[in-house]
Amino acid sequence: MVQISPDSIADRFMRYVQVDTQSDPTSTAHPTTEKQKDLSKLLHRELFGMGITNATTDEFGYVYATIASNSDKKNIPAICFCAHVDTAPDCSGTNVKPIHHRYYDGRDIVLPDDNTQILNTSNSPYLKEHVNYGVITASGLTLLGADDKSGIAAIMEAALFFIQNPSIKHGDIKILFTPDEEVGQGTAKVDMQKLGAAFGYTMDGGEAGSLEDETFSADGATITISGVIVHPGYAKGKLVNALKVAAALMDALPKNEWSPETTEKREGFVHPTAVNGIAEKATLQFIVRDFTNEGLAAHHNRLKNIAENVVAQFPGAAMEYNATEQYRNMKEVLNNYPHVAAYAAEAIQRAGLTVKKESIRGGTDGSRFSYIGMPCPNIFTGMQNIHSKLEWIGTKDLAKASETIVHLSMIWEEKS
Repeated sequence: MVQISPDSIADRFMRYVQVDTQSDPTSTAHPTTEKQKDLSKLLHRELFGMGITNATTDEFGYVYATIASNSDKKNIPAICFCAHVDTAPDCSGTNVKPIHHRYYDGRDIVLPDDNTQILNTSNSPYLKEHVNYGVITASGLTLLGADDKSGIAAIMEAALFFIQNPSIKHGDIKILFTPDEEVGQGTAKVDMQKLGAAFGYTMDGGEAGSLEDETFSADGATITISGVIVHPGYAKGKLVNALKVAAALMDALPKNEWSPETTEKREGFVHPTAVNGIAEKATLQFIVRDFTNEGLAAHHNRLKNIAENVVAQFPGAAMEYNATEQYRNMKEVLNNYPHVAAYAAEAIQRAGLTVKKESIRGGTDGSRFSYIGMPCPNIFTGMQNIHSKLEWIGTKDLAKASETIVHLSMIWEEKS
């Protein structure tokens, strides 16, 4: 019988979230913050302590380890379970103080370090599923770090289960912990040859039972506006202020559609993320998202046309439009390997849960892994309200995520 203790995995998780690992989107270093390596080194030591003596940590903060096959079968593909050590820069991750509410009674949870931070079933309806079970929150001043230290805890607890239960048959299980996922650099320095996995699973999802085999396709767009600069004292009929052109462009964007705040489900969007410049030149940065490449192209064409029409209203101004590929929908790869997600769905069911097939309005390391040789859907951990002071996770979900890893490894051995 595969059973992971919610209390045991909760203790592990709470230990991990107290390590500050926020990544930095402005840094060009790898990893973007050295403190991410603090958790990498801790995980390395713990893996070694379990008896997984091949664990290594490289200069970039990646942790690699293998639990060797104990099956007589020789044709079992090596599978990888992956989670990221960093937390998002959106909310402080310094001095996280996790609180284990061991038997949530359904009432409001007032976070003690800021009593304006109140978690309840109104602002988080999924809490209703955790009445009489354990819930972990932060104290009100920081995020919790369930994204993605819950994934790390699930993988580590499953690894311990395999070591302690050698009768459970499995093929080679690869473990990978990455830095900088939150700033889009999670696979930047990964050594796929060293990893040596044929297929993978990121443990980086939400509600129990959720399985995600589709992400957005993602691009960046940069619009550079060149104005005409002259001395402002003698500027009449000559000066064209690039900042005013940029402002007009921002104002020309649709107000009630085509943005993150006005779209949902399978709708794509264009989202301005930064405006910088001076009167002579201004730069506007956008992210462009859709589930299809055709949708991405349509968004780019629309944004470029809006920009060209605005710039044309300012004689003398000029613009450049540059698109940059960021990542692509993992489903385009996973459709070629339907058994990878199917095995995950069966594992979730064996863990006693209902499968919730979902599409991610965002991306994961799995998006990039899928395109560099390791098809890689995403599995739940239970994390909720991520990147915020009201972030929380249910301990029974966390335990079920770890059990799913065990079942999934067994399924790969059985079906090979």
